[in-house]
Amino acid sequence: MGWIYLLLAGICEIGWPFGLKMAQLSELNRLGWILSAVLAMAVSGVLLYLAQKTIPMGTAYAVWTGIGAVGAFILGILYFKDPVGMLRIVSVMLIVLGLIGLKLAPT
Repeated sequence: MGWIYLLLAGICEIGWPFGLKMAQLSELNRLGWILSAVLAMAVSGVLLYLAQKTIPMGTAYAVWTGIGAVGAFILGILYFKDPVGMLRIVSVMLIVLGLIGLKLAPT
């Protein structure tokens, strides 16, 4: 169950930078986006807390931030026209390989 909590925490971790970016772009609903970012932060933290009951802290934190970083990278490209280059893609792939390694490593 800890890995499910951690996956959900990582997905929520993607939500807060997305919400903050949307707040920058939206004059009409700026407060709504900021509140959604704060909610995503809170839910992400609670789920990380639950995940750490069965997953070592260092592993949980690395996977949590990795999911958030990779997810934010992808959303940045898809929604905000962030730059896409071979070095950026290879670097994110290295993060993904690290996450896979942490999942497969014995705990």
